[in-house]
Amino acid sequence: MTESPDAPAYQVLARKYRPETFADLVGQDAMVRTLKNAFEADRIAQAFIMTGIRGTGKTTTARIIAKGMNCIGPDGAGGPTTEPCGQCEHCVAIAEGRHVDVLEMDAASNTSVNDIREIIDSVHYRAASARYKIYIIDEVHMLSTSAFNALLKTLEEPPAHVKFIFATTEIRKVPVTVLSRCQRFDLRRIEPEVMIALMRKIAQGEGGQISDDALALITRAAEGSARDATSLLDQALSHGAGETTADQVRAMLGLADRGRVLDLFDMILRGAAAEALSELSAQYADGADPLAVLRDLAEITHWVSVIKITPEAAEDPTVSPDERTRGLDMAGKLPMRVLTRMWQMLLKALDEVAQAPNAMMAAEMAVIRLTHVADLPPPGDLVKKLQQAPAGFASAGAPAAGGGASAPGGASARAPTQAVVSGGGGGGGGGAAAPAQELQADQALARYARFDQIVDLIRANRDVKLLVEIETCLRLAKYQPGRIEFQPTEQAPQDLAARLAGKLQLWTGVRWAVSLVNEGGGETIAELRDADKRALEEEAKQHPLVQAVFDAFPQAQILEVRSLDAIAAEAEAEALPEVDDEWDPFEED
Repeated sequence: MTESPDAPAYQVLARKYRPETFADLVGQDAMVRTLKNAFEADRIAQAFIMTGIRGTGKTTTARIIAKGMNCIGPDGAGGPTTEPCGQCEHCVAIAEGRHVDVLEMDAASNTSVNDIREIIDSVHYRAASARYKIYIIDEVHMLSTSAFNALLKTLEEPPAHVKFIFATTEIRKVPVTVLSRCQRFDLRRIEPEVMIALMRKIAQGEGGQISDDALALITRAAEGSARDATSLLDQALSHGAGETTADQVRAMLGLADRGRVLDLFDMILRGAAAEALSELSAQYADGADPLAVLRDLAEITHWVSVIKITPEAAEDPTVSPDERTRGLDMAGKLPMRVLTRMWQMLLKALDEVAQAPNAMMAAEMAVIRLTHVADLPPPGDLVKKLQQAPAGFASAGAPAAGGGASAPGGASARAPTQAVVSGGGGGGGGGAAAPAQELQADQALARYARFDQIVDLIRANRDVKLLVEIETCLRLAKYQPGRIEFQPTEQAPQDLAARLAGKLQLWTGVRWAVSLVNEGGGETIAELRDADKRALEEEAKQHPLVQAVFDAFPQAQILEVRSLDAIAAEAEAEALPEVDDEWDPFEED
């Protein structure tokens, strides 16, 4: 069957349903209201700039403004209006893009100063037939700096018959000097409810049948862009025979079933690696793009995180009731730390999959990695578990009293504790058993047999200020678990003992006695660490040449001491040919 030569050519829906009046614009009520007020008060700006994401109606709005400025009404006697008639010669010519006084220019392909000079030279001539000569410049941020500078003077003081309308997706790239001369309108992303209603209206106008779930998928994929949504709807109506279903739209978009992605999300968080890989393979076999699956996982991670903070966010019209129920359930069960860790790992995985030669292999490796860290406790929890471990679980360098070294909670770790509890005083029934509080305190203190373990505890809790003060200002005089005596240096803070005692009680759950003494303290940790360096410096000071330097320059300081052997080794290393050691095949990412 061949088409009749007189049959009208097919017009894509994005052009067929392009708004012709302000009443047709959806989701931009604030801008429409402002423009209507300006027209009614005859306060039409000399220049407008429209900004927003793609497909929200920037250029369309510019054309509607141009029609409203030049409309003369069906009777030829009308004035500027926010409701152009669409019938007069000016409205028709502007809608068809052939009006001689409305010039549209794409700044992406006309970026030079010469292109702008043509506009500057032409603004002095009055409009040929219309009320105003209007210049619509799309993607204005693409103009060069010199082109913007050339435009400034004309933009500030244009002739009364000239109006400028700019459109851009990158408002930050437009110079402030240009922005300050324009009336700015920010076109918002279209809300999901409004978008779904618009798509349903267009589908009905085309005689197409499309399910609500399919419309929700299109709306979600469009991300607030009416043009993108209309183009996807056009494709979906062609894709489906009869009623277009969500499955058909999902296949068209290369997406996985949202419910199946939620299943995969659940498998990963349960650490079920085999199940997760099988589900990923099944989705891949059904046509899902591995990168799209990971994007969906990241989207669900973000969605569940937001619901956890603001449960009302679950009331999204693009989300089905079943998904909403599952999302609320996950938000109630999953800790925020797990969600944030999964989000970070998915962001890294998305980069890997996008760059990998085989996307499916990279996606499988990402899923394996996610399942293996799903139930891993964070470092803070590990530190708490170590601090709360029984006395038999010895810290590094301090073997358990019972002679057995095992993981916390093991039999040998509990053996010394059991011995303490059951050990009687020679069989006497009235032996004084230690109170439970004292027993717990002894267990906690047993893990800190040496002072260097206290230093490690401070380091593990990342209290950098206290760590530096302990290493540089504390001369240890006497130590036993639960009691510290030290001689402070001259630089020591006055509250060092009190703060150290408070922190240790906080971290160990046991009260510590920390006191100062006037003598008997040893060297600080920093002094012990730098002892070798100081010995070399003292030896260097005895050298006649060094003494001569200090005699001539009393304020001189020794910054570094290097032996002849070290200098020779450095010279030998520099003489060797350079080896590229940036790539290591065995280095983990």
